[in-house]
Amino acid sequence: MKATPLLFACFGLASAPTTQADWTPLFNGIDLTGWHQLNGRAPYTVVDDAIVGTAIADTPNSFLATDAVYGDFVFECEVKVEGSINSGVQFRSLSTPDYRDGRVHGYQCEIDDKTARSWTGGIYDEARRGWLYPLELNPPSKSAYLPGRWTHLRIECVGSSIRTWVNGIPAAHLIDSETAEGFIALQVHSIKAADATGRRIHWRNLRVRTDVMEPTPNPGFFIRNTMVNSLSAAEIAQGWRLLWDGRTSDGWRGANSDAYPTSGWTIVNGALTVGGANQAERIDLVTDERFSAFEFQTEFRVEKGGNSGIKYFLVESSGDDHQGTGLEYQLLDDEGHPDAEKGAAGNRTLASLYDLIPSRGVVATREVPREAEVWHHARIVVHSSQQVEHWLNGFKVVEFERGSPLFQALVARSKYADIEGFASGCETSILLQDHGDQVSFRSIKVRELN
Repeated sequence: MKATPLLFACFGLASAPTTQADWTPLFNGIDLTGWHQLNGRAPYTVVDDAIVGTAIADTPNSFLATDAVYGDFVFECEVKVEGSINSGVQFRSLSTPDYRDGRVHGYQCEIDDKTARSWTGGIYDEARRGWLYPLELNPPSKSAYLPGRWTHLRIECVGSSIRTWVNGIPAAHLIDSETAEGFIALQVHSIKAADATGRRIHWRNLRVRTDVMEPTPNPGFFIRNTMVNSLSAAEIAQGWRLLWDGRTSDGWRGANSDAYPTSGWTIVNGALTVGGANQAERIDLVTDERFSAFEFQTEFRVEKGGNSGIKYFLVESSGDDHQGTGLEYQLLDDEGHPDAEKGAAGNRTLASLYDLIPSRGVVATREVPREAEVWHHARIVVHSSQQVEHWLNGFKVVEFERGSPLFQALVARSKYADIEGFASGCETSILLQDHGDQVSFRSIKVRELN
């Protein structure tokens, strides 16, 4: 008996009503016609109207890929995992001789049966850039996956907008243009533990539509946009705006000055860059605007051995020796700069609240990328409740309450102990530090919070 597709109308997917005729089945329920296997040797078979992949030892990641390629589409399937094993659905993915001898690479909708992480529905860039949208960015969606039971997945690609759902719950929203089209593939991940041999992943009711014209509206959760200095319509609807236009100095000035610096900072290829061997003096940049409760994000790149920072709730009164001092999101090459070994308990490492709270290097059993000379994503959230968060590459690495007894105790033992009223202001400019080392910024955005 053919499996009946699950219905998810109760979850309120914001897409136009469709009929069964709008969909093209990708699996005939009998054999693997229309599919071919790539890379690893894990076997794929047909069992009870489902495609079943079985994990085996001593083989790399295995992929069962569609013969057809897809650009803009909606894909749906149901998946069930036996035991704790990693898997995923590739989409807009490629396998070419000139890329790692045919290694499958591209977007993946994660299937994660490890309840300590609960990342099913997150977007991973297989064999290329790694995590693009971990579900730490949308925590409510982490409870949608049903371990050991049939789970409904939905993937929507419309232009640069890429979205996923798990059991009808919105999971990830990525804006990215790295790959415009490619095949869909079912992954059986390589295994390390001997007792994982024989564990199986089941897929059924696989279908696709290619008549989609517009992205489904985002109900308000975080959007990760990797396109340089751009804002999507969905971000604008959420109140995001560019804090730097990518071309001019508009909206910025030198710290303790009314004018933009005449030297030091350059604007080249959509990046705002400072530092280097020939720099004569150090001049921090600050925003003309001031903010109280806000969400800030930027991409940054630090040179090897580099040191810089993003500061907020600044001391900036005229004639004060501490002008430009404030809470600092540390930017550092942890491997190449001695500051990483100073302070207390690592509180001067990348993404730390400098000299106060160390960033967590491991989040949900996975190490957060920290290497120098590559672009990273920083995010600072300041709530009206005075709760503050630091995020690095999609993972929350610092959280604290400004002005709390714990915060005041941390300040009292820090280099800021003698600064009266440190970080106590109600509003602030945002400062990009010139520490003498080369650092670049792009895609600088802000939205004000209630």
